[in-house]
Amino acid sequence: MEVVLPGGVDDPATPSGGNVYDRRLCERLDVRETAIPGSWPRPDARARGELAAALAGFPDGAVVLLDGLVACGVPEIVVPEAARLRLAVLVHLALADETGLEPALAAELDAKEREVLRAASAVIATGTAAARRLESHHGLREVHVVAPGVDPAPFARGTDGVSRLLCVASVTPRKGHDLLIEALASLADLPWHCVCVGPLRDTAHTQRVRELIARHGLGDRVELVGPLTGEPLGDAYAEADLFVLSSRAETYGMVVTEALARGIPVLASAVPDALGDGGVLVRPGALTSELRRWLTDSAHRDDLRAKAKRRRAELSTWDESAREMAEVLASLRA
Repeated sequence: MEVVLPGGVDDPATPSGGNVYDRRLCERLDVRETAIPGSWPRPDARARGELAAALAGFPDGAVVLLDGLVACGVPEIVVPEAARLRLAVLVHLALADETGLEPALAAELDAKEREVLRAASAVIATGTAAARRLESHHGLREVHVVAPGVDPAPFARGTDGVSRLLCVASVTPRKGHDLLIEALASLADLPWHCVCVGPLRDTAHTQRVRELIARHGLGDRVELVGPLTGEPLGDAYAEADLFVLSSRAETYGMVVTEALARGIPVLASAVPDALGDGGVLVRPGALTSELRRWLTDSAHRDDLRAKAKRRRAELSTWDESAREMAEVLASLRA
């Protein structure tokens, strides 16, 4: 079976939930990978040519799993191949859901994505809510769900059980670091320290986040440490008392289950499937009152720790995710 991925899936400088998902499943499936570098979903001519050549090189009837970031922005390349290949498209995030897009560009990407997904033999999402939204929004008959797994992890030791906050997310508008900083600024009277792990691209949004930290005088309380992987990332989780995620939109939110796998209480937005009953789900931008409650109410903290522990026992493994993906792909061979 063939898998087509965006280039950089293994680049430690740009870790993402989508990249981790792709890598964990490819490690467990009998696949041949083709990684195509490019500025997906709006590639240049070189990347477009590489994708067209890769698809043209697959034999008639081949089952091909395409990462949606590569597939969904180029229907003129993908759709003609759908007549002879059995294409499955994995949607990590609907293209138009990326925060900060100009309305005209969002509409253009949305239309291109619809064309690709309607032509595919199968569409796969990483969460139930995302799957149902794709079905209704694009008029699809069925979107399969293959949720991410988690790697086994020991319980986090934390610090004082209260004040160490951890956010793991790329500093982009969709991840809502600006919302988190504004919420924390209103809690400056309370003891807390927040570590933000994730890629820091040289963008206007990253600069805005830095300016917000400086404006509120939080330079010694909010750390933007950049991307971490492996043991350093594990250490960051191990020291956390509370995991916070202020995303404006998510399809799943793997970092949430990675926190829950360590028994860390979670306060997050836009991640109903990942969180389950394992923490507090809030509207984007509505963090302040729940953060204050965490920092001041010991009984509430005990309740969230118990919820995280119960959710930890429910989480599936990557082996289970791989089996579910294999079943979806095997159905295309029938």
